[in-house]
Amino acid sequence: MKKRVVLALGGNALQKNGEVTAEAQKAVANEVGEMIAELAGKYEIIIAHGNGPQVGNILIHEETGATEAAPAMPLETAVAMSQGQIGYWLTQAINNAFLKRGRNIKVATVVSQVVVDKADNAFKNPTKPIGQFYSKEEALKLAREKGWVVKEDAGRGWRRVVASPKPVDIVEKKAILDLISDGTIVIAAGGGGIPVYRTKVTKRLKGVDAVIDKDFAAEKLAELVKADIFVSVTAVPNVYINYGLPEQKKLDNVSVDEITALKKYGYFKAGSMLPKVEAAAAFAKKGGTGIITDIENLKEALEGKAGTIIS
Repeated sequence: MKKRVVLALGGNALQKNGEVTAEAQKAVANEVGEMIAELAGKYEIIIAHGNGPQVGNILIHEETGATEAAPAMPLETAVAMSQGQIGYWLTQAINNAFLKRGRNIKVATVVSQVVVDKADNAFKNPTKPIGQFYSKEEALKLAREKGWVVKEDAGRGWRRVVASPKPVDIVEKKAILDLISDGTIVIAAGGGGIPVYRTKVTKRLKGVDAVIDKDFAAEKLAELVKADIFVSVTAVPNVYINYGLPEQKKLDNVSVDEITALKKYGYFKAGSMLPKVEAAAAFAKKGGTGIITDIENLKEALEGKAGTIIS
C-alpha cells in the first residue's frame, strides 16, 4: 500500500519570487502540479497550504473598495475566498500535469472549516498581523470605528492583529476521508482553514475572525486522515540551529526529544520555523514521521535522504 502523505505548502509557495498576478502564481502552481504528479505513483497525497499573501491581498481589496452598498467581507469569509482561489490554481495544475502523462486523475478542493475553542487564550491576546499597513492615527481610528485590535508591526507601520488559536477539529473530515478512499487527490484546510467555533447550547457552527497557523491545521489534518508522513514544505532544505550565523548547523535525523530540547533553548523563531517544528514534532510524537524541507528536496526527503526528519 502507498504511504499517505500530507504536504503543507508554505504561504509563499506560489510567490517564490514575489509573484503577484494570478497568471504568475498559476505558473508556479504548475510546478507544484508536476511535483505532485511525480510523487503520486508512490504516495497517497493530501495537500494543505498557506494563504498569507493571497488573503492579505483579498483583505486590501475588500477594505479599500468597501462601500455602504458593497461592504467588506469579514476575515473568515476572506479565508474561504482564498481557499477557493488557491484550490482552483492547484487543482487545475495537478490535472494538467497528469494529462501530460496521459492520465486522468480525480482532484478536489474541500473548502474547510476548522474548529477552534472560543476559550483559547489566543483570543485574549491577538498577535497575528493581517492586511495592510496604516499610520498610527489611521490604525487607532479604525480600531475605534470597527472594534479592531491594532499594533505596531516591527517598525513598518500599524496593522490589524487577530487571534491565532489552535485547531481542534475539521468539520469536513468525513468528506475528506471519503474522497481519499475513492482515490482523489484532496486539497484541504487551506490557509489554516476557516476558523469556526461551536455554540455552547446548540453546538451550531459560527465563523470567527482569526487566523489558524497552516502548519498546525495541516498537522491536525494529517492526524485525522491517519497519514504516515507529515511534511512542512518551506523555503529552506533543512531546519538549522544558529541559522545565518557562522556556527550554523543543519539538522538531519532528530528525535522528538532532541528537537523539543532545542526548542526550549530558543533556537526556533515564532512566525518562522517554530510552528513548523512544533507541528512536525507533534505528528511524530503520535507515531508518524514529521519532515521539514523545501520543494526541491521533497522527493529525497520522503525517501529519508534529505530534509529534517523527526521521528
